[in-house]
Amino acid sequence: MNTLNRRKFKRAGMYALIILSVVILAFPLYWMIVTSLTTRSALLENISILPKPKNITSSNFMKILDSQPILTWFGNSIFVTAFSTIIAITVSTMAAYSMSRYKYKSTNFLGFFLLVVRMLPETLLVVPLYMMFTHMKLINNYASLIISNITFIIPFSTWMMKGYFDSIPNTLEEAARIDGCSRLQAVRKIVIPLATPGIAATSTYSAILGWSEFLFARTFITRPDKWTVTVGISSLMGEYTIIWGEVMAAAAISIIPIALVFIFLEKYMVAGVTAGAVKG
Repeated sequence: MNTLNRRKFKRAGMYALIILSVVILAFPLYWMIVTSLTTRSALLENISILPKPKNITSSNFMKILDSQPILTWFGNSIFVTAFSTIIAITVSTMAAYSMSRYKYKSTNFLGFFLLVVRMLPETLLVVPLYMMFTHMKLINNYASLIISNITFIIPFSTWMMKGYFDSIPNTLEEAARIDGCSRLQAVRKIVIPLATPGIAATSTYSAILGWSEFLFARTFITRPDKWTVTVGISSLMGEYTIIWGEVMAAAAISIIPIALVFIFLEKYMVAGVTAGAVKG
């Protein structure tokens, strides 16, 4: 096999691996959509990967919208996710900048401590948090969810942001300060715009964590009218029967906000990747 054929073979193998990876990753999403559009009788009989046209219906979406307060659950999740993300990104950005620019002996220890906190499982903290929120009378209050979410979002978000700040040369800030900017103005006018891709990526990560959180929402919120979308969808699964078409319809609707967030922030993340490629 000559060099040209070897290159073609490697390229074909790479493309085949990429296609296989995409199929594996996208199949659960495809199966969810297929199930949500399939009639209940067809699901009970024999569901196939390619459903027959006569078995395709939108009744599952109509039923879930008519019989369940899914829009209320959506509003609750959007409220909690938005506040959790805004607070977490604000704190993470300031913490990451200070860790990147002010390097003390304790900086590495602080970073290690943040990662250790992120590694702690939610189940380990749910009981003490519940006792604390009960004492503070925050049960059935969204403040309990927001506080719980940011305690898990901030540590890893800080590390993500620190990597972006480390890639921004300190000489740019020094040049801005020579031109008359204060440190705060240099950060606002120079550093933050350059770190926009990192902020976008971290915001997406934070929004996904806040939107998909279940344990804290199920523990701290007991009123059905205050449930988030994850808890609301879990309530659709009965003890003896599960109407999979309606459950998958609700799940398909629930991914729309996160998909919109990703679509909106994608251009900033892509811009950051291409900018890094040009600099390299």
